[in-house]
Amino acid sequence: MAEQREPFTVAIIGGGIGGLFAALSVHHHCAALGISINVYEQTSEYKEIGAGVGIGINAAQLIHKLGLGEAANKIAGDRNGVWLAFRRSDNGAEIVTVPVNDRDAVKQLPMLRSEFLDLLLDSIRGRNAATLHTKKKCTRLVDIGDKVRLEFADSTSATAHLVIGADGIHSSVRSQFAFDNPRYSGKIVYRGLVSIEDLQPWWHLSTYAVSWVGKDKHLLVFPISDNKLLNVVAFVSIEEGKLGDFQESWVAVGNKEEVVSSFQEFEPHARRILDLMSKRPSKWVVNEREPLEQWIYLNGKVALLGDSAHAMSPHQGAGAGQAIEDGYILGKALQDYLKSQSGDLGKWMQAYQTLRLPRAQRAQRTSREAGEVYELQGEGLRGKTFDECMPELRNRLKDRMNWVWLEDIDV
Repeated sequence: MAEQREPFTVAIIGGGIGGLFAALSVHHHCAALGISINVYEQTSEYKEIGAGVGIGINAAQLIHKLGLGEAANKIAGDRNGVWLAFRRSDNGAEIVTVPVNDRDAVKQLPMLRSEFLDLLLDSIRGRNAATLHTKKKCTRLVDIGDKVRLEFADSTSATAHLVIGADGIHSSVRSQFAFDNPRYSGKIVYRGLVSIEDLQPWWHLSTYAVSWVGKDKHLLVFPISDNKLLNVVAFVSIEEGKLGDFQESWVAVGNKEEVVSSFQEFEPHARRILDLMSKRPSKWVVNEREPLEQWIYLNGKVALLGDSAHAMSPHQGAGAGQAIEDGYILGKALQDYLKSQSGDLGKWMQAYQTLRLPRAQRAQRTSREAGEVYELQGEGLRGKTFDECMPELRNRLKDRMNWVWLEDIDV
């Protein structure tokens, strides 16, 4: 009787959107090849912090390819054919409106983070795609030949042929191989949710997806949760030296009065939205990471994914989509490795990095640049009046997302 081959084991560190989508992708591409997947989340439950998340059509098509598209469409907001309507903060005048085709089955997916995470979790459980663990903070990885030993803070351990670090901007996996720290982007952000029903009596625009561009601050709103909620994201540029204790806390609870005060010069409709925020909106330091030139370690037995590899500012709504692209391509690369039976895992993980790194790093760079444009800080904008900036703003805003959305990475 032939000896049964040991299944290839995958350990995913981090149970956020990137980690769970990676689990589904690996299962989708590799289940028939003999594989076992474990997801290790350090908190006591699988949950997302933050409110809304924007998924571009580039990532939406990959969600559909894993069979989740119809369910995702049901919980997404409706942008009414508009990605964002950019408007002046001082008088509300239109700068440029960026259209999208959101009538096809594969479309933009603005969603409540917790609802999208629940969809991923339900899919994993329904497909028996992975074993989900909680209260497992990975503290150390040890190379033990053809596997890696994972050591956890609770003194337990596990082994895997492949470890995927999907544990976010403060990644413990990354910290064992790269000795850098998150970098302050120059901005803080207030986040909250507003009932769209409360807006309807006075809302005068054709879409709920709007960005008010202002000097050293900007306000973004878009619909989520099947158009029941408006995601409100208010950015303010602040020098690092003025953050005080907030710099160390990363995320805290703010108060509505400070938000309203910060945006008092914005036009009335924008301020009216802020008046509807809760008294205690969340308050975040917007951090990012410097580009990292190596995502693969221990001869391919460790791979970084998502914010662990390329944390970026949120100004293009591209971060979650880039993590989804990572997870999809990593699943395909692992499928090719298992089919090849070559024994050279490093070759295939390097192929994953080669394909993904340039695109993710471009998203990092252009997201930072977008934040500067939205706040009249970029080259050719700083120090000018709104009227002087208008032609350059239109030029920089109208097509800036095409390269993200229109490339089909599943080649």
